[in-house]
Amino acid sequence: MENGSSTARWCFRGNEAMTTESVSTIRGVLTEIYRNINEADPRPIIPLGHGDPSAFPCFRTTPIAEDAVADAVRSAKFNGYASTVGILPARRAISEYLSKDLPYKLSPDDIYLTLGCNQAIEVVLAVLARPNANILLPRPGFPTYEARAAFNRLEVRHFDLLPEKGWEVDLDTVEALADKNTVAMVIINPGNPCGNIFTYEHLKKVAETVRKLGILVIADEVYHHLAFGSNPFVPMGVFASIAPVITVGSISKRWVVPGWRLGWLVTNDPNGILQEYGIVDCIKAYLNISPDPATFIQGAVPQILEKTKDDFFSKIVDILRQDADIFYSRIKEIPCITCPSKPEGCMFVMVKLNQTLLEDIKDDFDFCVKLAKEESVIVLPGVTVGLKNWLRITFAAEPSSLEDGLARVKAFCQRHVKKQ
Repeated sequence: MENGSSTARWCFRGNEAMTTESVSTIRGVLTEIYRNINEADPRPIIPLGHGDPSAFPCFRTTPIAEDAVADAVRSAKFNGYASTVGILPARRAISEYLSKDLPYKLSPDDIYLTLGCNQAIEVVLAVLARPNANILLPRPGFPTYEARAAFNRLEVRHFDLLPEKGWEVDLDTVEALADKNTVAMVIINPGNPCGNIFTYEHLKKVAETVRKLGILVIADEVYHHLAFGSNPFVPMGVFASIAPVITVGSISKRWVVPGWRLGWLVTNDPNGILQEYGIVDCIKAYLNISPDPATFIQGAVPQILEKTKDDFFSKIVDILRQDADIFYSRIKEIPCITCPSKPEGCMFVMVKLNQTLLEDIKDDFDFCVKLAKEESVIVLPGVTVGLKNWLRITFAAEPSSLEDGLARVKAFCQRHVKKQ
């Protein structure tokens, strides 16, 4: 047989679910935008599209966490393989840490360690996937859920978050979308990409709605406790006696160490429903065939959780509050951009772009590409997270860098504004 695909008959092909145009990732879109940076621009690049503020000195993690990792490595106790669900001391420490905010006590057996929150999302969506199943996802939201659902042949149905109501869930739409094949709905709190914090009362209504529908809640709380507005952070697990909750989270954001890749999946299920319906056994089975977080990072977890002082968390929240104030004040000076509400948590905010006021700007993606090229500022087009002609902007930056970045955005808009 001659070499070459033209004469051979091959029996394999790429998985179309991984390359569909309807699925995009934040990293992929940001990489494409970064390609437009003008290398001749002497000014520093201002990254306001990322979810990783660790590059800024003001967001460096606590020495407690650094020492915990060094101690774990030097101990030589964590050089081998870990249990597929995670080592017991780490799971015990996480169960005690999360139980502080709950009306019941979690067990280490409720905790499953993952390679960051992303793998926790991968696990829970794979476990819930079955023929004809669908899942309800927020719009705007975090596109990893859409990507993972597509990979698992899980139909996605979107419910809206309402900007005029502080980005609350449109619960009427949730009920209208659900049917006998719906398995779960996802909520992200504190809100990525909206910067909102759901109230206790609203979260209770979410729990009552999913109980009525007979589904479970996947609560993405990777930004847990990064709250600095009028609403305190309330974990969805508080309402697990109403409906079962699977929480996904990590140390990535609160400790500003996303590269350490230590996350968790938690079954908040005081009534034993997840066990009864086989979800727990499926989680364990999936973890048996998937990779684990580095054992030495797991070994460091008890020290990280138990010894980190409150003043470290207060400092991080204070910087985010200051950044949110700067952002909300400066964005009002840009006529073509509207911010529906001041961010109260997380490190992102959604703003509406009125591209009709601008010359030569077709849409939000075009805006971001040209902004990168002309001003060396990176922001994320809203279409990536489900809202066309919106922008997701990260305000977690050195305050001086945020001021500089927003001044450049203002200059860009003034340069492109339509002449009267």
